Amino acid sequence: MRKTIAVTAALAALVVLSASWFVWERNGAYGLNVLLRRGGSYWITVDRDDARLSPAMRLALQPSIPEATAGASSWSEVEPGFEAAEIPVIADAREVDRLYLYRFDPAKFRFVARNEPDGGKDIDQWERALRPDDKGGTVLIVNGSYFGLKGEADTPLVSNGTRLGPRDYDAKAGAWAADASGTHVVDLSNRDWRPLLEHADNAMVSYPLLVGEDGRNAVRAKSKWLANRTFIAEDRQGRILVGSTRDAFFSLDRLADFLLASKLDLKTALNLDGGPIACLSVRAGSYRLKHYARWEAQVTDDKVSLLQAPLDVPWGMPVVLTVERR
Repeated sequence: MRKTIAVTAALAALVVLSASWFVWERNGAYGLNVLLRRGGSYWITVDRDDARLSPAMRLALQPSIPEATAGASSWSEVEPGFEAAEIPVIADAREVDRLYLYRFDPAKFRFVARNEPDGGKDIDQWERALRPDDKGGTVLIVNGSYFGLKGEADTPLVSNGTRLGPRDYDAKAGAWAADASGTHVVDLSNRDWRPLLEHADNAMVSYPLLVGEDGRNAVRAKSKWLANRTFIAEDRQGRILVGSTRDAFFSLDRLADFLLASKLDLKTALNLDGGPIACLSVRAGSYRLKHYARWEAQVTDDKVSLLQAPLDVPWGMPVVLTVERR
């Protein structure tokens, strides 16, 4: 009996080591962190009215999606150059989602792109690493653009003067870039991204562009892909806005329509990565908001696939956008 137990234990250990080696070879430290943090992730097929979907997602998956309108909201000053607002998303005569929105004067705040490929920091750990104070420090942390299998930036990125991500990249959507002249969200549909990033202190290419410089919805393909959404935008007064949704009512094209109808006077708006990774932390003075994202569902040929993880914990965030006092 003891010999059988020992053999079984050895085989189990071998399986674990083999699986860990496979994950390391394919996904590096990021993959091991994903495995240890939340047990990996996987997709399950669900019905459109499955209780495992949020009520907002179930509504958005109906054959006829009710039009979304912005409920009453107003801006409040958190501190000079920094304002906050929450916009209720009203559909089917009730609030189905909420937009957390922050507006900054780029003369008073700087925008920083960060990439830690091992994915060892979730939103709580990023908070501990980037503590605000009365005179400086980070006031906002949100996920950034896309990353690859090993947690490295999957789009061109500049982090505190250091170039990261691919050198050869066909960017047709947008980017945000910060240099000595200011911070801007740029439409790349007719512009090369390379000169934009060449002298940037911080920058991030992402996709798709939600609102183009022509003032129109720039999302080319309609879909029913639902997720927690985040974005960065520039309004016509040169202020930079960072937004995040509480739930997953919006596909990208409908989010763009909602932003245009919300009278935010946007010049450009750029989508960032979405889904459970789209967590948000805002800390300034007495203002506190932390949002743990959760939702992502793909819809293809009437098949609904919901992203799941064995452990209900915040997801690691290898690429983030932070806003800091100057």
